[in-house]
Amino acid sequence: MGMRGVLVYAVFAVFIDPCRGTLTNCNEVRKVFQLKEIGPVKSVPETPRTGSDLQVCLSKNLTCCTKKMEERYQVAARRDIQNLLQTTSSSLKFLISRNVAAFQETVESLVHQAENHTHAVLLHTYRDLAGPAAAPLGEFFTDVGLFVLGSELSLEEASQRFFDALFPLVYERLVEPDLSRMSLSYSECVRASCRDLGPYGGAPGRLAALISRASMPGRVFLQALHLGVEVINTTDHIQLSRECRRGLLRMSYCPHCQGLTTSKPCMGYCLNVVRGCLASLAEVDAHWREFVRSLETLSTRMHGAQDLEQVLLEVHGLVRDAVAHAQRNAPRLSAQVRRVCGDPVRQQPEQVSSGQHGSAGRDSIPLKGAVRNADDTLSNRRKEFLSSLRLHRAFYGGLADQLCVSDLAPGDGTACWNGAGVASYTLRVVGNGIKAQAENPEVKVKEADPVISQVIDKLKHINQLLQGKSIPKLGTLDQIETGSGDGYSGDCDDEDGCWGSGNGAAERRRIETMLTPGNTNNHRYHHPQSKGFDQMNSGTRGTQSVPLVLVSICAFALLSG
Repeated sequence: MGMRGVLVYAVFAVFIDPCRGTLTNCNEVRKVFQLKEIGPVKSVPETPRTGSDLQVCLSKNLTCCTKKMEERYQVAARRDIQNLLQTTSSSLKFLISRNVAAFQETVESLVHQAENHTHAVLLHTYRDLAGPAAAPLGEFFTDVGLFVLGSELSLEEASQRFFDALFPLVYERLVEPDLSRMSLSYSECVRASCRDLGPYGGAPGRLAALISRASMPGRVFLQALHLGVEVINTTDHIQLSRECRRGLLRMSYCPHCQGLTTSKPCMGYCLNVVRGCLASLAEVDAHWREFVRSLETLSTRMHGAQDLEQVLLEVHGLVRDAVAHAQRNAPRLSAQVRRVCGDPVRQQPEQVSSGQHGSAGRDSIPLKGAVRNADDTLSNRRKEFLSSLRLHRAFYGGLADQLCVSDLAPGDGTACWNGAGVASYTLRVVGNGIKAQAENPEVKVKEADPVISQVIDKLKHINQLLQGKSIPKLGTLDQIETGSGDGYSGDCDDEDGCWGSGNGAAERRRIETMLTPGNTNNHRYHHPQSKGFDQMNSGTRGTQSVPLVLVSICAFALLSG
Protein backbone atom coordinates (compact mmCIF):
# COMPACT_ATOMS: atom_id res chain seq x y z
CA MET A 1 0.00 0.00 0.00
CA GLY A 2 2.83 2.40 0.76
CA MET A 3 3.55 4.70 3.69
CA ARG A 4 1.16 7.42 2.46
CA GLY A 5 -1.73 4.96 2.32
CA VAL A 6 -1.00 3.84 5.87
CA LEU A 7 -1.09 7.44 7.08
CA VAL A 8 -4.42 8.07 5.32
CA TYR A 9 -6.00 5.07 7.00
CA ALA A 10 -4.53 6.19 10.33
CA VAL A 11 -6.34 9.49 9.96
CA PHE A 12 -9.56 7.65 9.15
CA ALA A 13 -9.20 5.64 12.33
CA VAL A 14 -9.03 8.77 14.47
CA PHE A 15 -12.12 10.50 13.08
CA ILE A 16 -14.26 7.58 11.95
CA ASP A 17 -15.76 4.97 14.22
CA PRO A 18 -14.56 1.68 12.71
CA CYS A 19 -17.51 -0.24 14.17
CA ARG A 20 -20.27 2.08 12.98
CA GLY A 21 -18.48 3.41 9.86
CA THR A 22 -19.49 6.93 10.77
CA LEU A 23 -17.72 10.15 11.82
CA THR A 24 -17.20 10.86 15.50
CA ASN A 25 -16.48 14.64 15.12
CA CYS A 26 -15.99 17.36 12.51
CA ASN A 27 -12.86 19.02 13.91
CA GLU A 28 -10.58 18.20 10.97
CA VAL A 29 -13.23 19.30 8.47
CA ARG A 30 -13.57 22.58 10.35
CA LYS A 31 -9.79 23.20 10.26
CA VAL A 32 -9.47 22.63 6.52
CA PHE A 33 -12.63 24.65 5.82
CA GLN A 34 -11.06 27.60 7.65
CA LEU A 35 -7.54 27.07 6.26
CA LYS A 36 -8.72 27.13 2.64
CA GLU A 37 -10.99 30.10 3.34
CA ILE A 38 -13.96 28.29 1.89
CA GLY A 39 -16.44 30.06 4.12
CA PRO A 40 -17.28 31.03 7.71
CA VAL A 41 -16.32 28.36 10.22
CA LYS A 42 -19.66 28.69 11.98
CA SER A 43 -21.32 27.00 9.02
CA VAL A 44 -19.50 23.74 9.84
CA PRO A 45 -21.47 21.61 12.35
CA GLU A 46 -19.80 20.57 15.62
CA THR A 47 -20.82 16.94 15.20
CA PRO A 48 -21.82 14.79 12.24
CA ARG A 49 -25.40 14.96 11.04
CA THR A 50 -27.65 13.37 8.47
CA GLY A 51 -27.23 14.75 4.98
CA SER A 52 -30.77 14.53 3.74
CA ASP A 53 -30.63 18.10 2.36
CA LEU A 54 -27.45 17.54 0.30
CA GLN A 55 -27.71 17.38 -3.50
CA VAL A 56 -24.27 16.15 -4.61
CA CYS A 57 -22.30 14.82 -1.64
CA LEU A 58 -24.81 12.11 -0.83
CA SER A 59 -23.96 9.45 1.76
CA LYS A 60 -25.76 6.74 3.74
CA ASN A 61 -23.64 7.62 6.74
CA LEU A 62 -23.55 10.75 8.87
CA THR A 63 -21.82 13.76 7.30
CA CYS A 64 -20.03 16.93 8.36
CA CYS A 65 -21.57 18.91 5.47
CA THR A 66 -24.61 21.12 5.24
CA LYS A 67 -26.35 22.38 2.13
CA LYS A 68 -24.70 25.77 2.64
CA MET A 69 -21.28 24.11 2.90
CA GLU A 70 -21.97 22.15 -0.25
CA GLU A 71 -22.62 25.39 -2.11
CA ARG A 72 -19.40 26.88 -0.71
CA TYR A 73 -17.45 23.78 -1.71
CA GLN A 74 -18.77 24.03 -5.25
CA VAL A 75 -17.54 27.62 -5.54
CA ALA A 76 -14.17 26.55 -4.12
CA ALA A 77 -13.88 23.67 -6.61
CA ARG A 78 -14.54 26.02 -9.52
CA ARG A 79 -11.99 28.50 -8.17
CA ASP A 80 -9.40 25.75 -7.72
CA ILE A 81 -9.66 24.48 -11.30
CA GLN A 82 -9.48 28.00 -12.76
CA ASN A 83 -6.45 28.79 -10.62
CA LEU A 84 -4.83 25.59 -11.88
CA LEU A 85 -5.61 26.53 -15.48
CA GLN A 86 -4.02 29.96 -15.05
CA THR A 87 -0.97 28.53 -13.29
CA THR A 88 -0.48 25.85 -15.95
CA SER A 89 -0.75 28.31 -18.84
CA SER A 90 1.29 31.08 -17.20
CA SER A 91 4.62 30.09 -18.79
CA LEU A 92 3.07 29.95 -22.28
CA LYS A 93 1.25 33.23 -21.80
CA PHE A 94 4.41 34.90 -20.50
CA LEU A 95 6.42 33.57 -23.44
CA ILE A 96 4.05 35.14 -25.98
CA SER A 97 3.49 38.41 -24.07
CA ARG A 98 7.20 38.88 -23.48
CA ASN A 99 7.98 38.40 -27.15
CA VAL A 100 5.21 40.77 -28.24
CA ALA A 101 6.94 43.41 -26.12
CA ALA A 102 10.37 42.39 -27.44
CA PHE A 103 9.23 42.58 -31.07
CA GLN A 104 7.71 46.00 -30.49
CA GLU A 105 10.91 47.20 -28.83
CA THR A 106 13.04 45.85 -31.69
CA VAL A 107 10.79 47.49 -34.31
CA GLU A 108 10.95 50.84 -32.49
CA SER A 109 14.74 50.58 -32.30
CA LEU A 110 14.94 49.63 -35.98
CA VAL A 111 12.73 52.56 -37.04
CA HIS A 112 14.82 54.93 -34.92
CA GLN A 113 18.04 53.67 -36.50
CA ALA A 114 16.57 53.98 -40.00
CA GLU A 115 15.59 57.59 -39.22
CA ASN A 116 19.06 58.41 -37.90
CA HIS A 117 20.75 56.82 -40.88
CA THR A 118 18.49 58.64 -43.34
CA HIS A 119 19.27 61.94 -41.62
CA ALA A 120 22.99 61.13 -41.64
CA VAL A 121 22.93 60.45 -45.39
CA LEU A 122 21.05 63.70 -46.05
CA LEU A 123 23.49 65.52 -43.80
CA HIS A 124 26.43 64.25 -45.81
CA THR A 125 24.89 64.66 -49.28
CA TYR A 126 22.80 67.83 -48.78
CA ARG A 127 24.18 69.43 -45.65
CA ASP A 128 22.01 72.56 -45.76
CA LEU A 129 18.91 70.42 -46.23
CA ALA A 130 19.43 67.94 -43.39
CA GLY A 131 18.82 70.20 -40.39
CA PRO A 132 15.42 71.65 -41.40
CA ALA A 133 14.38 68.23 -42.74
CA ALA A 134 14.83 66.58 -39.34
CA ALA A 135 11.31 67.42 -38.09
CA PRO A 136 9.31 66.09 -41.07
CA LEU A 137 11.65 63.10 -41.25
CA GLY A 138 10.95 62.33 -37.59
CA GLU A 139 7.19 62.61 -38.12
CA PHE A 140 7.34 60.25 -41.09
CA PHE A 141 9.28 57.58 -39.22
CA THR A 142 6.94 57.93 -36.24
CA ASP A 143 4.08 57.08 -38.59
CA VAL A 144 6.10 54.19 -40.03
CA GLY A 145 6.63 52.76 -36.54
CA LEU A 146 2.94 53.05 -35.71
CA PHE A 147 1.97 51.41 -38.99
CA VAL A 148 4.37 48.49 -38.57
CA LEU A 149 2.97 47.84 -35.09
CA GLY A 150 -0.60 47.70 -36.41
CA SER A 151 -1.96 51.24 -36.49
CA GLU A 152 -4.65 51.79 -39.12
CA LEU A 153 -3.15 54.92 -40.65
CA SER A 154 -2.48 55.62 -44.33
CA LEU A 155 1.20 55.13 -44.93
CA GLU A 156 0.86 56.59 -48.44
CA GLU A 157 -0.57 59.79 -46.95
CA ALA A 158 2.23 59.88 -44.37
CA SER A 159 4.83 59.48 -47.11
CA GLN A 160 3.23 62.22 -49.20
CA ARG A 161 3.10 64.59 -46.20
CA PHE A 162 6.81 64.03 -45.61
CA PHE A 163 7.74 64.81 -49.21
CA ASP A 164 5.35 67.78 -49.22
CA ALA A 165 7.11 69.24 -46.17
CA LEU A 166 10.48 68.53 -47.78
CA PHE A 167 9.69 70.33 -51.02
CA PRO A 168 10.09 73.98 -49.82
CA LEU A 169 13.49 73.02 -48.38
CA VAL A 170 14.53 71.29 -51.59
CA TYR A 171 13.29 74.25 -53.64
CA GLU A 172 15.11 77.02 -51.81
CA ARG A 173 18.35 75.08 -51.21
CA LEU A 174 18.67 72.97 -54.37
CA VAL A 175 16.30 74.24 -57.06
CA GLU A 176 16.87 77.99 -56.41
CA PRO A 177 20.03 77.94 -54.25
CA ASP A 178 21.04 81.50 -55.19
CA LEU A 179 17.95 82.97 -53.56
CA SER A 180 17.82 83.94 -49.91
CA ARG A 181 15.30 82.23 -47.63
CA MET A 182 11.67 82.32 -48.76
CA SER A 183 8.91 83.93 -46.68
CA LEU A 184 6.64 81.64 -44.74
CA SER A 185 3.66 82.33 -47.01
CA TYR A 186 5.66 81.61 -50.16
CA SER A 187 7.10 78.48 -48.57
CA GLU A 188 3.56 77.29 -47.80
CA CYS A 189 2.54 77.88 -51.42
CA VAL A 190 5.48 75.76 -52.60
CA ARG A 191 4.54 73.00 -50.13
CA ALA A 192 0.91 73.01 -51.30
CA SER A 193 1.95 72.71 -54.94
CA CYS A 194 4.07 69.61 -54.37
CA ARG A 195 1.42 67.01 -55.23
CA ASP A 196 0.43 68.77 -58.44
CA LEU A 197 4.01 69.31 -59.63
CA GLY A 198 5.31 65.83 -58.73
CA PRO A 199 8.93 66.90 -58.10
CA TYR A 200 9.95 63.42 -56.93
CA GLY A 201 8.33 61.40 -59.71
CA GLY A 202 6.53 58.45 -58.13
CA ALA A 203 8.79 58.29 -55.06
CA PRO A 204 6.18 59.02 -52.33
CA GLY A 205 3.78 56.30 -53.47
CA ARG A 206 6.50 53.74 -54.11
CA LEU A 207 8.19 54.36 -50.76
CA ALA A 208 4.86 53.78 -48.99
CA ALA A 209 4.21 50.66 -51.07
CA LEU A 210 7.63 49.16 -50.31
CA ILE A 211 7.26 49.69 -46.56
CA SER A 212 3.64 48.48 -46.62
CA ARG A 213 4.62 45.31 -48.45
CA ALA A 214 7.50 44.64 -46.06
CA SER A 215 5.32 45.38 -43.03
CA MET A 216 2.41 43.11 -43.92
CA PRO A 217 3.93 39.77 -42.76
CA GLY A 218 5.17 41.39 -39.55
CA ARG A 219 1.79 42.97 -38.86
CA VAL A 220 0.06 39.62 -39.35
CA PHE A 221 2.69 37.89 -37.19
CA LEU A 222 2.23 40.41 -34.38
CA GLN A 223 -1.56 40.26 -34.68
CA ALA A 224 -1.33 36.47 -34.42
CA LEU A 225 0.65 36.75 -31.18
CA HIS A 226 -1.98 39.08 -29.72
CA LEU A 227 -4.60 36.50 -30.69
CA GLY A 228 -2.51 33.80 -29.01
CA VAL A 229 -2.69 35.73 -25.73
CA GLU A 230 -6.44 36.20 -26.24
CA VAL A 231 -6.89 32.45 -26.72
CA ILE A 232 -5.05 31.71 -23.46
CA ASN A 233 -6.98 34.37 -21.53
CA THR A 234 -10.26 32.96 -22.82
CA THR A 235 -9.44 29.34 -22.01
CA ASP A 236 -8.13 30.33 -18.58
CA HIS A 237 -11.59 31.67 -17.72
CA ILE A 238 -13.72 29.00 -19.36
CA GLN A 239 -17.33 28.91 -18.20
CA LEU A 240 -17.90 25.57 -16.47
CA SER A 241 -21.20 23.79 -17.01
CA ARG A 242 -23.48 22.77 -14.16
CA GLU A 243 -22.56 19.10 -14.71
CA CYS A 244 -18.88 20.01 -14.58
CA ARG A 245 -19.23 22.03 -11.37
CA ARG A 246 -21.06 19.18 -9.67
CA GLY A 247 -18.41 16.73 -10.90
CA LEU A 248 -15.59 18.86 -9.54
CA LEU A 249 -17.39 19.22 -6.21
CA ARG A 250 -17.88 15.46 -5.96
CA MET A 251 -14.26 14.81 -6.83
CA SER A 252 -12.55 17.45 -4.70
CA TYR A 253 -14.69 18.23 -1.66
CA CYS A 254 -17.31 15.54 -1.13
CA PRO A 255 -14.68 13.37 0.62
CA HIS A 256 -14.31 16.20 3.15
CA CYS A 257 -17.90 15.60 4.18
CA GLN A 258 -16.80 12.10 5.27
CA GLY A 259 -13.76 13.47 7.12
CA LEU A 260 -11.39 12.43 4.30
CA THR A 261 -9.74 15.85 4.05
CA THR A 262 -6.37 14.54 2.79
CA SER A 263 -7.65 12.16 0.13
CA LYS A 264 -7.09 12.71 -3.57
CA PRO A 265 -9.11 11.37 -6.51
CA CYS A 266 -8.06 8.21 -8.30
CA MET A 267 -6.26 8.91 -11.58
CA GLY A 268 -8.94 7.41 -13.82
CA TYR A 269 -11.67 9.21 -11.91
CA CYS A 270 -9.79 12.53 -12.17
CA LEU A 271 -9.26 12.09 -15.92
CA ASN A 272 -12.94 11.47 -16.53
CA VAL A 273 -14.02 14.53 -14.54
CA VAL A 274 -11.41 16.95 -15.92
CA ARG A 275 -11.63 15.67 -19.50
CA GLY A 276 -15.36 16.20 -19.31
CA CYS A 277 -14.98 19.72 -17.92
CA LEU A 278 -12.32 20.71 -20.46
CA ALA A 279 -13.76 18.87 -23.46
CA SER A 280 -14.16 22.16 -25.36
CA LEU A 281 -10.54 23.12 -24.71
CA ALA A 282 -9.38 19.83 -26.22
CA GLU A 283 -11.09 20.92 -29.44
CA VAL A 284 -8.65 23.86 -29.59
CA ASP A 285 -5.72 21.45 -29.84
CA ALA A 286 -5.66 20.84 -33.61
CA HIS A 287 -6.05 24.53 -34.40
CA TRP A 288 -3.39 25.56 -31.87
CA ARG A 289 -0.92 23.10 -33.38
CA GLU A 290 -1.69 24.54 -36.81
CA PHE A 291 -1.27 28.04 -35.36
CA VAL A 292 2.28 27.24 -34.25
CA ARG A 293 3.14 25.65 -37.61
CA SER A 294 1.66 28.60 -39.49
CA LEU A 295 3.76 31.10 -37.54
CA GLU A 296 6.85 29.09 -38.44
CA THR A 297 5.84 29.01 -42.11
CA LEU A 298 5.27 32.77 -42.24
CA SER A 299 8.58 33.43 -40.51
CA THR A 300 10.48 31.58 -43.25
CA ARG A 301 8.90 33.88 -45.86
CA MET A 302 10.09 37.13 -44.28
CA HIS A 303 13.00 37.82 -46.61
CA GLY A 304 13.73 40.02 -49.59
CA ALA A 305 10.87 42.46 -50.22
CA GLN A 306 9.13 41.08 -47.10
CA ASP A 307 12.16 41.64 -44.84
CA LEU A 308 11.14 44.74 -42.90
CA GLU A 309 14.61 45.21 -41.47
CA GLN A 310 16.25 45.26 -44.89
CA VAL A 311 13.67 47.61 -46.40
CA LEU A 312 13.75 50.14 -43.54
CA LEU A 313 17.51 50.32 -43.53
CA GLU A 314 17.42 51.15 -47.27
CA VAL A 315 14.93 54.03 -46.95
CA HIS A 316 17.78 56.51 -46.87
CA GLY A 317 18.69 55.60 -50.45
CA LEU A 318 15.13 56.10 -51.67
CA VAL A 319 14.85 59.52 -50.02
CA ARG A 320 18.24 60.61 -51.27
CA ASP A 321 17.44 59.55 -54.83
CA ALA A 322 14.07 61.31 -54.72
CA VAL A 323 15.80 64.57 -53.72
CA ALA A 324 18.39 64.03 -56.46
CA HIS A 325 15.61 63.63 -59.01
CA ALA A 326 14.09 66.97 -57.98
CA GLN A 327 17.52 68.62 -58.21
CA ARG A 328 18.10 67.26 -61.72
CA ASN A 329 14.77 68.73 -62.81
CA ALA A 330 15.47 72.12 -61.23
CA PRO A 331 14.78 74.28 -64.34
CA ARG A 332 11.38 72.70 -64.94
CA LEU A 333 10.40 72.89 -61.25
CA SER A 334 11.54 76.50 -60.97
CA ALA A 335 9.34 77.52 -63.90
CA GLN A 336 6.36 75.54 -62.62
CA VAL A 337 6.60 76.96 -59.08
CA ARG A 338 6.83 80.51 -60.42
CA ARG A 339 3.72 79.94 -62.51
CA VAL A 340 1.81 78.72 -59.44
CA CYS A 341 3.21 80.92 -56.68
CA GLY A 342 4.76 83.85 -58.52
CA ASP A 343 8.27 85.16 -58.00
CA PRO A 344 9.92 84.11 -54.72
CA VAL A 345 9.18 86.37 -51.73
CA ARG A 346 12.16 86.64 -49.39
CA GLN A 347 12.08 86.57 -45.59
CA GLN A 348 12.86 89.65 -43.56
CA PRO A 349 16.39 89.67 -42.10
CA GLU A 350 15.26 88.81 -38.56
CA GLN A 351 13.21 85.87 -39.93
CA VAL A 352 16.21 84.64 -41.89
CA SER A 353 18.37 84.80 -38.79
CA SER A 354 15.90 82.91 -36.62
CA GLY A 355 15.25 80.38 -39.37
CA GLN A 356 18.95 79.68 -39.81
CA HIS A 357 19.33 79.41 -36.07
CA GLY A 358 16.59 76.86 -35.75
CA SER A 359 18.08 74.50 -38.31
CA ALA A 360 21.61 74.49 -37.01
CA GLY A 361 21.08 71.91 -34.28
CA ARG A 362 21.24 68.63 -36.14
CA ASP A 363 23.69 69.88 -38.80
CA SER A 364 26.44 69.38 -36.24
CA ILE A 365 25.63 65.70 -35.71
CA PRO A 366 28.63 63.64 -36.94
CA LEU A 367 27.92 61.14 -39.70
CA LYS A 368 27.76 57.65 -38.27
CA GLY A 369 26.55 54.39 -39.68
CA ALA A 370 23.81 52.48 -37.87
CA VAL A 371 25.36 50.58 -34.96
CA ARG A 372 23.44 47.34 -34.47
CA ASN A 373 23.88 44.26 -32.35
CA ALA A 374 24.20 41.45 -34.87
CA ASP A 375 22.13 39.13 -32.64
CA ASP A 376 19.38 41.66 -31.90
CA THR A 377 17.48 41.36 -35.17
CA LEU A 378 13.84 40.65 -35.90
CA SER A 379 14.82 37.42 -37.63
CA ASN A 380 16.81 36.10 -34.66
CA ARG A 381 14.10 37.09 -32.21
CA ARG A 382 11.51 35.22 -34.25
CA LYS A 383 13.68 32.10 -34.44
CA GLU A 384 14.29 32.04 -30.70
CA PHE A 385 10.63 32.65 -29.93
CA LEU A 386 9.34 29.98 -32.32
CA SER A 387 11.85 27.48 -30.96
CA SER A 388 10.37 27.99 -27.47
CA LEU A 389 6.77 28.11 -28.69
CA ARG A 390 7.21 24.76 -30.44
CA LEU A 391 7.52 23.13 -27.00
CA HIS A 392 3.94 24.25 -26.23
CA ARG A 393 2.30 23.13 -29.47
CA ALA A 394 0.51 20.21 -27.73
CA PHE A 395 -0.57 22.35 -24.76
CA TYR A 396 -4.33 22.02 -25.24
CA GLY A 397 -4.26 18.35 -26.22
CA GLY A 398 -2.65 17.31 -22.95
CA LEU A 399 -4.07 19.96 -20.61
CA ALA A 400 -6.56 17.75 -18.72
CA ASP A 401 -3.99 15.00 -18.26
CA GLN A 402 -1.39 17.49 -17.04
CA LEU A 403 -3.74 18.86 -14.38
CA CYS A 404 -4.48 15.38 -13.03
CA VAL A 405 -0.92 14.07 -13.18
CA SER A 406 0.75 17.17 -11.76
CA ASP A 407 -1.76 18.51 -9.25
CA LEU A 408 -4.99 16.66 -8.62
CA ALA A 409 -4.49 12.89 -8.49
CA PRO A 410 -2.13 10.93 -6.18
CA GLY A 411 0.81 8.83 -7.24
CA ASP A 412 0.58 5.10 -7.88
CA GLY A 413 -0.05 2.86 -4.91
CA THR A 414 -1.76 5.55 -2.84
CA ALA A 415 -5.28 5.19 -1.46
CA CYS A 416 -7.62 7.34 -3.53
CA TRP A 417 -11.17 8.65 -3.67
CA ASN A 418 -13.32 7.11 -6.41
CA GLY A 419 -16.35 9.35 -6.01
CA ALA A 420 -18.05 7.21 -3.38
CA GLY A 421 -15.30 6.13 -1.04
CA VAL A 422 -11.64 5.25 -0.70
CA ALA A 423 -11.25 2.38 -3.14
CA SER A 424 -10.01 1.66 -6.65
CA TYR A 425 -11.73 3.25 -9.64
CA THR A 426 -13.09 0.64 -12.01
CA LEU A 427 -15.16 2.63 -14.52
CA ARG A 428 -14.09 3.23 -18.11
CA VAL A 429 -11.76 6.19 -18.74
CA VAL A 430 -12.78 8.20 -21.82
CA GLY A 431 -10.55 10.18 -24.18
CA ASN A 432 -10.26 13.90 -24.88
CA GLY A 433 -12.66 16.03 -26.92
CA ILE A 434 -16.40 16.55 -27.22
CA LYS A 435 -17.23 13.27 -29.01
CA ALA A 436 -15.35 11.13 -26.51
CA GLN A 437 -17.50 12.42 -23.64
CA ALA A 438 -20.58 10.55 -24.87
CA GLU A 439 -19.43 7.62 -22.73
CA ASN A 440 -18.16 9.68 -19.77
CA PRO A 441 -19.64 8.21 -16.55
CA GLU A 442 -18.84 11.30 -14.47
CA VAL A 443 -19.62 14.43 -16.51
CA LYS A 444 -22.22 14.68 -19.24
CA VAL A 445 -21.21 17.03 -22.08
CA LYS A 446 -24.01 18.15 -24.39
CA GLU A 447 -22.25 20.59 -26.73
CA ALA A 448 -19.15 22.71 -27.23
CA ASP A 449 -18.75 25.95 -25.32
CA PRO A 450 -19.85 28.74 -27.74
CA VAL A 451 -17.14 31.10 -26.47
CA ILE A 452 -14.45 28.51 -27.17
CA SER A 453 -16.01 27.91 -30.59
CA GLN A 454 -15.57 31.61 -31.35
CA VAL A 455 -11.90 31.40 -30.34
CA ILE A 456 -11.47 28.41 -32.65
CA ASP A 457 -13.01 30.41 -35.51
CA LYS A 458 -10.51 33.21 -34.88
CA LEU A 459 -7.65 30.71 -34.94
CA LYS A 460 -8.95 29.34 -38.24
CA HIS A 461 -9.01 32.82 -39.77
CA ILE A 462 -5.52 33.78 -38.60
CA ASN A 463 -4.14 30.40 -39.70
CA GLN A 464 -5.53 30.94 -43.19
CA LEU A 465 -3.93 34.37 -43.37
CA LEU A 466 -0.62 33.12 -41.97
CA GLN A 467 -0.52 30.30 -44.51
CA GLY A 468 -1.43 32.50 -47.47
CA LYS A 469 -4.72 30.73 -48.10
CA SER A 470 -7.62 32.61 -49.65
CA ILE A 471 -9.89 34.64 -47.40
CA PRO A 472 -13.16 36.01 -48.80
CA LYS A 473 -12.87 39.58 -50.13
CA LEU A 474 -9.15 39.71 -49.28
CA GLY A 475 -7.43 37.06 -51.34
CA THR A 476 -4.24 35.42 -50.09
CA LEU A 477 -1.33 36.81 -48.12
CA ASP A 478 0.81 36.22 -51.22
CA GLN A 479 -1.51 38.52 -53.20
CA ILE A 480 -1.50 41.11 -50.44
CA GLU A 481 2.29 40.96 -50.22
CA THR A 482 2.99 41.13 -53.96
CA GLY A 483 0.09 43.43 -54.78
CA SER A 484 -1.55 41.21 -57.39
CA GLY A 485 -5.24 41.61 -58.15
CA ASP A 486 -6.64 44.96 -57.03
CA GLY A 487 -3.64 45.90 -54.87
CA TYR A 488 -0.34 47.54 -55.64
CA SER A 489 1.43 46.21 -58.71
CA GLY A 490 5.04 45.22 -58.21
CA ASP A 491 5.81 45.70 -61.91
CA CYS A 492 7.83 48.80 -62.56
CA ASP A 493 8.81 50.71 -65.69
CA ASP A 494 11.89 52.93 -65.59
CA GLU A 495 9.99 55.55 -67.52
CA ASP A 496 7.63 55.82 -64.55
CA GLY A 497 10.49 56.67 -62.24
CA CYS A 498 11.44 53.33 -60.64
CA TRP A 499 14.79 52.46 -59.22
CA GLY A 500 16.32 49.02 -58.72
CA SER A 501 15.73 47.80 -55.16
CA GLY A 502 17.02 44.27 -55.46
CA ASN A 503 20.74 44.93 -55.74
CA GLY A 504 21.61 45.34 -52.07
CA ALA A 505 25.36 44.90 -52.61
CA ALA A 506 25.48 47.65 -55.23
CA GLU A 507 23.53 49.97 -52.91
CA ARG A 508 25.98 49.33 -50.08
CA ARG A 509 28.91 50.06 -52.41
CA ARG A 510 27.32 53.38 -53.39
CA ILE A 511 26.93 54.28 -49.70
CA GLU A 512 30.54 53.34 -48.93
CA THR A 513 31.76 55.42 -51.88
CA MET A 514 29.66 58.36 -50.78
CA LEU A 515 31.05 58.20 -47.23
CA THR A 516 34.64 58.07 -48.45
CA PRO A 517 36.59 61.30 -47.69
CA GLY A 518 37.15 63.25 -50.88
CA ASN A 519 33.69 62.60 -52.27
CA THR A 520 32.24 65.63 -50.53
CA ASN A 521 31.58 67.91 -53.44
CA ASN A 522 29.36 70.94 -53.01
CA HIS A 523 25.73 69.82 -52.97
CA ARG A 524 24.87 72.17 -55.80
CA TYR A 525 26.93 70.08 -58.18
CA HIS A 526 26.67 66.70 -56.53
CA HIS A 527 24.12 64.45 -58.24
CA PRO A 528 23.98 60.92 -56.74
CA GLN A 529 23.63 58.46 -59.57
CA SER A 530 20.43 56.50 -59.85
CA LYS A 531 19.59 54.82 -63.12
CA GLY A 532 15.86 54.85 -62.48
CA PHE A 533 15.69 58.54 -61.72
CA ASP A 534 17.83 59.47 -64.72
CA GLN A 535 15.24 57.80 -66.94
CA MET A 536 12.26 59.12 -65.01
CA ASN A 537 9.46 60.96 -66.72
CA SER A 538 9.44 64.28 -64.94
CA GLY A 539 5.68 64.67 -65.15
CA THR A 540 4.87 61.28 -63.64
CA ARG A 541 3.28 61.11 -60.26
CA GLY A 542 3.13 58.03 -58.04
CA THR A 543 -0.62 57.97 -57.72
CA GLN A 544 -1.36 54.98 -59.93
CA SER A 545 -0.81 52.38 -57.21
CA VAL A 546 -3.50 51.51 -54.72
CA PRO A 547 -1.95 51.63 -51.21
CA LEU A 548 -1.47 48.27 -49.56
CA VAL A 549 -2.35 49.80 -46.23
CA LEU A 550 -6.04 49.69 -47.15
CA VAL A 551 -5.82 45.95 -47.68
CA SER A 552 -3.99 45.43 -44.37
CA ILE A 553 -6.57 47.52 -42.52
CA CYS A 554 -9.37 45.33 -43.88
CA ALA A 555 -7.45 42.19 -42.94
CA PHE A 556 -7.03 43.19 -39.32
CA ALA A 557 -10.55 44.52 -39.06
CA LEU A 558 -11.77 41.07 -40.11
CA LEU A 559 -9.50 39.28 -37.66
CA SER A 560 -10.40 41.48 -34.73
CA GLY A 561 -14.11 41.58 -35.61
